[in-house]
Amino acid sequence: MTNILDVKVNEFMAKVIARNQGETEFHQAVKEVVESLMPFIEENPEYKFSKVLERMTEPERVIMFRVSWIDDKGEIQINRGYRIEMNSAIGPYKGGLRFHPTVNLGILKFLAFEQSFKNSLTTLPMGGGKGGSDFDPKGKSDNEVMRFCQSFMTELQRHIGPNTDVPAGDIGVGGREIGYMFGQYKRIRNEFSGILTGKGLEWGGSLIRPEATGYGAVYFANEMMQTRNDSIKGKTVAISGSGNVAQYSVEKIIEMGGKVVTLSDSNGTIYDPDGIDEEKLQYVMELKNIRRGRISEYAEKYSVSYLEGQRPWSIECDIALPCATQNEIDVDDARTLVKNGCYVISEGANMPSTPEAVEVFLESKILYGPGKAANAGGVAVSGLEMTQNALHLTWSREEVDAKLQVIMKNIHETCVKYGKDETGFVNYVVGANIGGFIKIANSMIAQGYV
Repeated sequence: MTNILDVKVNEFMAKVIARNQGETEFHQAVKEVVESLMPFIEENPEYKFSKVLERMTEPERVIMFRVSWIDDKGEIQINRGYRIEMNSAIGPYKGGLRFHPTVNLGILKFLAFEQSFKNSLTTLPMGGGKGGSDFDPKGKSDNEVMRFCQSFMTELQRHIGPNTDVPAGDIGVGGREIGYMFGQYKRIRNEFSGILTGKGLEWGGSLIRPEATGYGAVYFANEMMQTRNDSIKGKTVAISGSGNVAQYSVEKIIEMGGKVVTLSDSNGTIYDPDGIDEEKLQYVMELKNIRRGRISEYAEKYSVSYLEGQRPWSIECDIALPCATQNEIDVDDARTLVKNGCYVISEGANMPSTPEAVEVFLESKILYGPGKAANAGGVAVSGLEMTQNALHLTWSREEVDAKLQVIMKNIHETCVKYGKDETGFVNYVVGANIGGFIKIANSMIAQGYV
C-alpha cells in the first residue's frame, strides 16, 4: 500500500510541477501536504471523486500588476505587485502582504496555500490568500515607503474588500505600511471599512495583534509540552529572527519562566547565555522597530557572542522557535538541534524547516509543531480584528488574549485528533494537514464542483 501511495503522490506532484514550473517553494509546500493527505483521501473516495486536492492547489485568482513610484531623487522606480486569492470556500481571502526583494509568484503561492490550511485550523470563517511586492522597505525614507504603498494600493483596491479579500501585514509590512495603504484605500473609495488588519488601535486595530504570532507559537509549544506533563518554565530557548514574531515570542517565554538565549537577523546570531530579560528585550524592540538596526549591536552593547553569518541552531537548547523565514533549518541544523537535546520545535515562521529537517524531527519523535498550526496566532487575531470591525467595537487586551489562547488550544486538539498514531505519538504535520483539509474540502463539495 505504501508503494502505491508513493506512486500516487509522485504522479500528483508531477502534474503540479508541470503546471507551476520553477516555483520550488510552492512545490515543497504542496508535496508536504499531499504526502500527509493521500492515505486519507484514498480512504475517503468522495474527496477523490470531487478532485478537491487538485482544485485546492490551483489558485482561484492570481493578480499581478506594475507598481510605479517616485523616489526622493525624483527618479521613477518600478516594482511588481501580487495578490494570490487561493481559496474562499470558508470565507473571504485572508493573508498577509510581504514587501521583500525575494518575493515572487512561487513564494506567494506557497504562502497562500499554507494560509488556507492555517486559516481553516483557526475555525474562523477565513479563506486563504497572500500578496506583496519585490519592493524593499529597508533603506527607504518614510516618504518613499508612503509613495510606494499608495501606488501599490491604487491597484490592489480594485480586488479587495471586507467581504472579499482582507490583507494584513507580513515581512516588510508593519504598522507604518498598513497605515499608508489604508489611507490610500479610504481616499480612493471614500469609505472607512476593515479592508486591512494590523491597523493602528486608534483607527480599527485590535489589541495584541502585533504580539499574536509570537504569543501563539509559544502557546502551541506549551500545549505540546503538556501532553508530556512538561512546561516552558526553566527551559532554555533558541529563537531565530528579531522582528515582531521573535520579539513577542521572547516576551511570552520570559512571562512563562523560560530563558531565551539567541536572536538573529540576516547577518548573524547573538548568543546570550544569561538570557534575554525584559530590559534587554526593550533594547531589541527599540533597535529593530525604531532605529531599524542590526542585531550585532546587541552583542556590542551587552558583550555577548556574535556568530556572524550563522543561524542559532548550533546553540544548545530545550526549545527552538524558528521565527525568521522559510527553509532556515536544514537537515544538518535539525540533526544538531536533536543531538544537543532540543525536543520541542514550534514554528513561528512559515515553512522554516526543509522537508529533510522535518523528517529528522519526526524520526526523533520530538514535539514538532509545523507553521500552519504553530504560527496561526497572527491570522487568528486578524480574524478577531475583522469581527471587531464588523461589530464596530473593541475588545480588551485580556479578552483578545483569552480568545487567542482558546484558538491555539483548539488547533492543538485538532492536530492531536487527526495526528495521533497507534503508539500514542502525535504527528502534528499529519494532524494539521488533515484537520485543515476537511473543513475546506467539505465546504468546497457543498458549494458544487466549481
